[in-house]
Amino acid sequence: MSATVRQFDHAPFQRTATARVCAVSEGAVAVDSTVFYPCGGGQPGDTGTMQTDSGRMLNVTDTVKGEHGLIWHRIDGPCPRVGEEVTLDIDWERRYRLMQMHTALHLLSVAVPYPVTGGQMTPDKGRLDFDVAGEALDKAAITAQINAWRADDLPVSTEWIDRAELEANPQLVKTVGAMPPSDSGTVRLVRIGEIDRQPCGGTHVASTGEIAPLEVKSIKNRGAHNRRITLVWQEATGGVS
Repeated sequence: MSATVRQFDHAPFQRTATARVCAVSEGAVAVDSTVFYPCGGGQPGDTGTMQTDSGRMLNVTDTVKGEHGLIWHRIDGPCPRVGEEVTLDIDWERRYRLMQMHTALHLLSVAVPYPVTGGQMTPDKGRLDFDVAGEALDKAAITAQINAWRADDLPVSTEWIDRAELEANPQLVKTVGAMPPSDSGTVRLVRIGEIDRQPCGGTHVASTGEIAPLEVKSIKNRGAHNRRITLVWQEATGGVS
């Protein structure tokens, strides 16, 4: 069985697509090609709908990775048949917020130039953990820097490099103890203007100007060296850009 084609790798703004069911399990459907991003790298899996060729509408409650490169869509009703054509439609408002936040976390990793030990995001907030020893971090300064890069409207693009090239440039990997997955010996990089270039499999906006105004909500100690920085939308706190 072939791996699911990951349309979101090259077309993160594509919201709908037709696909063919290639496997079913209890409450989950794998298709030959999808626009739904599966949970990974701190980014939640997409939600939305799956419509069968008979017109039955199913809610997709989560998207996850499976064995052999399959991507599984968890649904809340009876599964369609293997071989049946379905129409996939992402919850776009939720996905776009995640794309904005994921890109913002890349900016955070540049504003705070320390090794990243973990991260997670939702449509409402995102956080990164940094290996920082004994240095004070300034919430206001980090907020100002990220929003300055937003105002610069820097282009966000992707490229692919050989695994060997990544191994020859280990400084590209910011996450401690976690080498990015490779697809047939290649690794996907996300570039933001001239300020950042790092491996990432997630979905991102096309330019930093698309990111809504943000602020650093908190910086917390999570161990002797670990600092957890949380970003939120300014609209949620009453702030202004």
